[in-house]
Amino acid sequence: MFGLAMFYDLQSFGQHVTDSNIPIRLTLDEAIRRARETEVTYRGALTDAALAREDRNQARDALLPSVAYNNSYIYTQGTGDPAVVRFIANNAVHEYVSQGNVHETLDLAAIADWRRASATAAAAHARAEIAARGLVVTVVQAYYGAAAAQQKLDAARNAADEGQRFLKLTQDLEKGGEVAHSDVIKAELQENDRLRQLQESKLAALSSRLDLSVLVFQDFNDNYDISDDLHAEVSLPNVEEVKRLAAQQNPDIRAAIETLKAAGHEVTASKAGYLPSLSLDYFYGIDATHFATKTNGVSNLGSSAVATLNIPIWNWGATQSRVRQAELQRDQAKRELSLAQRKLLAELQSLYAEAETASMELGSLSRSAELSKESLRLTTLRYKNGEATVLEVVDAQTTSTTADFAYQDGAARYRLALANLQTLTGVLTTP
Repeated sequence: MFGLAMFYDLQSFGQHVTDSNIPIRLTLDEAIRRARETEVTYRGALTDAALAREDRNQARDALLPSVAYNNSYIYTQGTGDPAVVRFIANNAVHEYVSQGNVHETLDLAAIADWRRASATAAAAHARAEIAARGLVVTVVQAYYGAAAAQQKLDAARNAADEGQRFLKLTQDLEKGGEVAHSDVIKAELQENDRLRQLQESKLAALSSRLDLSVLVFQDFNDNYDISDDLHAEVSLPNVEEVKRLAAQQNPDIRAAIETLKAAGHEVTASKAGYLPSLSLDYFYGIDATHFATKTNGVSNLGSSAVATLNIPIWNWGATQSRVRQAELQRDQAKRELSLAQRKLLAELQSLYAEAETASMELGSLSRSAELSKESLRLTTLRYKNGEATVLEVVDAQTTSTTADFAYQDGAARYRLALANLQTLTGVLTTP
């Protein structure tokens, strides 16, 4: 029964999201915005950052005076004399306590905890920024992957149409006695290859669209159109500008720095265990034998103040052990910061070189696609005039399709390389 209910729920869900015939116009910016609302890992990073902020607020509030109102009733066994009780710590057989209490603790550890929580919150915010930039890369890869798959599907359709036209041409030439039947066989084999390639391209395009749909839509929806800006001209930013932005805005470095700060404050908090702490309490209210502000005309309201100095003497080395733990964590945070700095320098060179290479290759791939199409046209004309063989035409068709596919992949690669640079600079280069 549960399986059938789930099946019908999924069926109705699919019917709900496919009823509309108006496709959504999905730009890259819109895809990123939608993904930020739905992507689980990114939302988890935001949740962690929000939790860290609340920890910081709680640590800050712990430094401020607190106010409470205490009410209690104490019954103590008497001795027969109403003024004398059996327990000397208690004041009467019936004692009512109703007092407001203002409490404040002066402790170096609490101050260090607040600073540690502040640094931890800053580190969590930086990690949320890392997740945001990583999400942009993921969306760019899926978005332009789907765009490239659609372009390759169009190229596959053109190749299939070209295969059919060439098969028709060889058949007509065979009827006129101009070519052998082997040319027709070769053309038919080529057409079959192009049709299979078309089917594979349809499957790849569908798969890429579904991957993008899962990433950006809260409800499953594959009824959308992608803005065709895959081949829009986008210039590669200057390497010096990339270095400057990476040095100022890299979240990995910020996260490592704040983590080191938090570890340093943890060391301070641990060492505070060696120092005294002072707590102050002020009470105002009643502590009387009757629950009343006056008894026999005498006011029960009064106040008292208590100052307590707690001096640590001996705890079997627990404080020393906590200090060693904190120092080990601080040393590890230093090593992680050094690693993050080295990785930034390496990634900066690697990712910029990747983007630069993709940019240079994209122009070559575009030119190759144009030349291969022109070569196919000329080779087909030469074949009609009896100046080229069927193998030359087939080879030209294959070269044209391969060059077109490589051009689409090259354009998607360049867009992904630019998005990877964004993980270092925080600036997404768009048309």
